[in-house]
Order: sequence, then structure tokens, then C-alpha cells
Amino acid sequence: MQKIIDFFNYEIRIGSDVIVTPKSILVIIAVFFLTHLILKIFRRIVFKTLNTDTRMKFKGVFTFLNYFIYLIVILIALDNIGVEINTIFAASAALLVGIGLALQTLIQDIFSGISILMDQTVHVGDVIQVDGQVGRVENIMLRTTRAVTRDNKVLIIPNHKFLTSILYNWTENGALTKESIHFGVAYNTDVPQLKETVIDIANSHPKVLKRPEPFLLFEDYGDSALMFQLFFSMNKSFEANIVKSDLRFQVFEKLKELNIEIPFPQRVVTIKNNLPEIS
Repeated sequence: MQKIIDFFNYEIRIGSDVIVTPKSILVIIAVFFLTHLILKIFRRIVFKTLNTDTRMKFKGVFTFLNYFIYLIVILIALDNIGVEINTIFAASAALLVGIGLALQTLIQDIFSGISILMDQTVHVGDVIQVDGQVGRVENIMLRTTRAVTRDNKVLIIPNHKFLTSILYNWTENGALTKESIHFGVAYNTDVPQLKETVIDIANSHPKVLKRPEPFLLFEDYGDSALMFQLFFSMNKSFEANIVKSDLRFQVFEKLKELNIEIPFPQRVVTIKNNLPEIS
């Protein structure tokens, strides 16, 4: 029995300060195994509460969390066997600062990705606007979010943009969104007839909702026109530009048919000839 105890307490020196024993190696292995077991159980418990789609998103989060926890365990284990962790950090301080600066954006992206997944700020299928770019979210990863724009281009958004820029989530309150188009008409226009005409045009479009009803807003008296804004509702905001274009075409054609003028700013230039006569 004493031989077994002596074996486990046998000291192996690495350098002048580091002493390793079989017992310390077994303790480190046991700690790693216990850490792995705890993380596995924790992951299984959390995954039971998530649906399949959310589970796939959180795989990246748990992978990052595993690496982080294992790194802490390694540092604690090295400290327990006599390795001066502070000395290592001090010696490599400049290197760590350089690595930190180089990975600053990457780290921001990762933590922002974790924040998005935890807070459920953005969901797959949401129509969002970031830095003037509009797209439908197709995939949320740990570092980036992928969205498809209206012209079918893939928009890759670094996740830190969601924390540092203003984010518009067009579908956060549901699929229904309110859209509008602007136009102006001449001052001599029959406004009640105009109102009835453009609302009928909006109601006749298959992608414009009947409830809530479209309505016409009298915006202002312009320099050369009466300014109006036609409001309407949709449940497919991603197609808003196409619907707006359709309505503009139809309004233009109908106003032309009714002889309602769409004025435009005009400038009169008078040229005076004040040149002296040549005798």
C-alpha cells in the first residue's frame, strides 16, 4: 500500500519550479472528465427546452463556451502544479495585447451573436434594415448573420453591427407593415375625386390589404402642387418596392386619363439685352 502511495506522490521536476506527480496528473484528468460531463449534461438540459431551429443556432454558442471553460480549467491546472501563470502572462503581455487588438472585431461579433441568440432580437425570416440595407434574415451564425436582399443578393452582416448601428426590424410586431407613396397634383384639382380615385386604385391591388383601409393624407401646399401621401398596408413588406411601383404607374395613368395635371417646378429666365449700340 505504501508503495502505491509513494508512486502517486513521486515528484517529477520540470525546470526549477514545476513539480508534477502522478496524483496531480490524475486529478487534472478527473477535473477534465468532470468538466466534460457537466457541460454535456448542461447542454442536454438546455437543448430539451429549444426547438430544432434554435438548437442549431446554439451549437456555435456552446462550442465557444466549451473552449472558454476548458481554457480556464487548463490555467487552473497549470497553476496547481506550480506553473506561474502570472509570469507567463507578464512575459507574453505584448503578444496578448496584439492578439486582442487583432481579434477585437471578431470577439465583438461572437459576443453580439450570443446576445442576438439569447435575446431573440432577430429571427430567421425577419425583414430587417441595417445601415440602409434591407434584407430577409436567412441564417444567424455566431459571428455573422446572412440575409437576402430584394434583388436576391446575399447580405453578410457582422453581428456587432446589430449593437453599434440602428436596427429596424420591419416584422417584429407581426408581418403587417404600413407603406406609402408620395405625389403632387395641380391646385385646380378636384380633391374629393382624387381621393376616391387613388383609394380605389390601392384597394384594387391584390397585395394591398383591405383592412386596415388605405387612406390619403393631404401633406402640404407645395410651391407648385398640392402634396399627398397614399398610405396602405401589406403583409409581405419584402415586396413593398414592387407594389409601390405598381401603384405609381396606376396613379399616373389614372390622373392622365382624368386630365389631372402632375405639375413640376418651372423657372422663367428673362434675358435683358443691355449692350450699348455700336455706331
